[in-house]
Amino acid sequence: MMKRPVSDQLLLPVNPLFLWFTLLAAFAVNLLPVGRHPAAPDALALVLVFWNVHQARRVGVGVAFACGLLMDVHDGAILGQHALAYSLLAYFATAIHRRLLWFGLPLQALQILPLFIAAHFVSFAVRMIVGGMLPGWPALLAPVFEALLWPLASWLLLAPQRRAPDRDQNRPL
Repeated sequence: MMKRPVSDQLLLPVNPLFLWFTLLAAFAVNLLPVGRHPAAPDALALVLVFWNVHQARRVGVGVAFACGLLMDVHDGAILGQHALAYSLLAYFATAIHRRLLWFGLPLQALQILPLFIAAHFVSFAVRMIVGGMLPGWPALLAPVFEALLWPLASWLLLAPQRRAPDRDQNRPL
């Protein structure tokens, strides 16, 4: 017997403007000049994984690659470092998106944690190959923080889709 999805609530289709706005907003969060701490979560990676899980046909590996190139240019990193990491992240998020949605948010966060760890490892490996410096042990916390932010990101990014298509005084939604 196949188990049912956690949420039986039907969602409205995502507004493409909202989808692209959230990607742009996550990119802007990464651009904030607050000093990049090694343990700081990557907002763009989190939003890319979310949209690759929920809208795999609209946001794919190509979008992730383009976002990665933009992050490489902004950070002054090796061209392709973030692009490779984001592309692999998007590919594997798309690969598990059907299975992932059958679980609750805490279990989803646990299942995407290895994706975030792998993406950070790829970025770290590229940096080390070209002679970069070790980021230190706090860099190990960034994927954990990204996975811990998954339930909050899911709740925020799915909120516009939970609205009733036509508001009614007698319907409690």
